[in-house]
Amino acid sequence: MTAICEYKPGLENIPAAQSSVSYVDGQKGILEYRGINIEELADKSTFLETTYLLIWGALPTKEELQAFEHEIRYHRRIKYRIRDMMKCFPETGHPMDALQASAAALGLFYSRRALPDPSYIRQAVVRLVAKIPTMVAAFQLMRKGNDPIQPRDDLDYSANFLYMLNEREPDPLAARIFDICLTLHAEHTMNASTFSARVTASTLTDPYAVVASAVGTLAGPLHGGANEEVIEMLEKIGSVENVRPYIENCIEHKSKIMGFGHRVYKVKDPRAPILQKLAEQLFEKFGYDKYYDIALEVERVVEEKLGHKGIYPNVDFYSGLVYRKMGIPTDLFTPIFAIARVAGWLAHWKEQLGENRIFRPTQIYTGDRGMPYVPIEER
Repeated sequence: MTAICEYKPGLENIPAAQSSVSYVDGQKGILEYRGINIEELADKSTFLETTYLLIWGALPTKEELQAFEHEIRYHRRIKYRIRDMMKCFPETGHPMDALQASAAALGLFYSRRALPDPSYIRQAVVRLVAKIPTMVAAFQLMRKGNDPIQPRDDLDYSANFLYMLNEREPDPLAARIFDICLTLHAEHTMNASTFSARVTASTLTDPYAVVASAVGTLAGPLHGGANEEVIEMLEKIGSVENVRPYIENCIEHKSKIMGFGHRVYKVKDPRAPILQKLAEQLFEKFGYDKYYDIALEVERVVEEKLGHKGIYPNVDFYSGLVYRKMGIPTDLFTPIFAIARVAGWLAHWKEQLGENRIFRPTQIYTGDRGMPYVPIEER
């Protein structure tokens, strides 16, 4: 007898795994990494410390963190053959496509699959966390016809990435704010890219393929690509006066308002207020951005019109304003999201290996059956 399954589009609310990596309460606006509130981590931790927490399950000691940071610092460089490969990418290509190809290519150089070996796990984590930012920055420069900038061993993780984008050492405030942004984006339970990572990991392939598959999933506008479209939306609106008619037109035509709504949160995404404050700090030090006023009015009007439906700003709404103020090109917003989310993907990869079973969901067949083959002369 065939079991009858209830079909839920997008697997909505269907558990796909048991996990201790992160926790979300969408009704109360709570996000925790390994039980620690995201607000506390944003205030007190660093991205690399948070990465260690996510992947190995506990905050590191001082000695453990120093050792991890040292390994990351001295594995930032990429093979010249990967660099040469990236030079052949079309300059019009999207940086996410370049990143997916480059991440997959890493597996060619580190192809040994010793998944039961803890040292292999650590080496893979270090390589991916260290090299992904270098590849993003390298493509940004090479698509302009310039040689990539070598990492600086005297700079910390976030400051080094910003330096590699333009060969200018960043302001300490900007570097710290960027580091907080990475922490906020590092993990978010069973989202689409994390599910993709776990499905790929369940086949026991190498972690470079796992990350490459997740990058491809993150690239979509309904996932990581939304932060780019927020900026495009604000630019299209153009002024505070245009906000209300724009939003009302979107509602009338049932168009998506980028940066709003979430499959989990029915209140304001807990990361959004943190990003909003970071944006304000940047504006206070480096100058005002007129699009912030537009963003505030968009939030006000959307809350007025749609708040009763649980539609509020998500993590994408203010992150673009922060990156824009740092001078980061819009099409690098999603690759930066990937730089951060590698931490979460690898945490789930490691967790999947612990009690692995290959994913093999079923389906509900809706097509014809028992149809005869029609010879080509009779069609």
